[in-house]
Amino acid sequence: MLTVDIEKRLDRFTLKARFSCSGEPLALFGASGAGKSMTLKCIAGIEKPDRGYIELNGNVLFDSEKHINLPPQKRKVGYLFQDYALFPDMTVSQNIATGLTRYRGKEKTAKINEFISRFHLDGLESKRPATLSGGEKQRVALARIFASAPDVLLLDEPFSSLDSYLKLELLPYIKNIIKDFKGESILVTHNIDEVLYLCDHAAPINNGVIESTREATVFYNELQEQYKKAGISLPEYHL
Repeated sequence: MLTVDIEKRLDRFTLKARFSCSGEPLALFGASGAGKSMTLKCIAGIEKPDRGYIELNGNVLFDSEKHINLPPQKRKVGYLFQDYALFPDMTVSQNIATGLTRYRGKEKTAKINEFISRFHLDGLESKRPATLSGGEKQRVALARIFASAPDVLLLDEPFSSLDSYLKLELLPYIKNIIKDFKGESILVTHNIDEVLYLCDHAAPINNGVIESTREATVFYNELQEQYKKAGISLPEYHL
């Protein structure tokens, strides 16, 4: 279970993120600049909140009152960045190997091959990121994340850099990844179709304030009502 209750002052507003998730994929839904990615970065330890508390499976990751702030490498958080953040001078195998720090020698090689196969990267082992397609880069980034055995998976707009055709091709793949993952999953998006297709619950975020979590279908119906009052038709869910 992941519990988040933090505040962080930003240029335009103060981020106020208060929510929890336990075993069911959660979407943080909101416009660009609403504070979605900053929330993930605070969970991952990339950014430090001004105050608050973050706990994952009974382990305190951050507590401003007790002066606890674990570094990212000790949080067991898997973060899929929008640009995938692969090491450009490393091959596919070498990128995956960075997530396998607890293995050595032949065991490490076997694990690399296991993740190459699991994420359908056969034949790309010696390629560098610059020669890969967007979908291939995403699979390498996911392989590296899962190689590190995370307890929570943070997906920061995973389809933003992909064209529509590739997105439709990868959506079922990501859905299965999330479904098979035993930990917590949080998706950041401003696309309602992605929310409905990938997540069970949604938490809207507006100007840095995360509202209460509700079922994804309930949230979709609420959006429809808001659009209807504004005289705008919300496109039907079509994935």
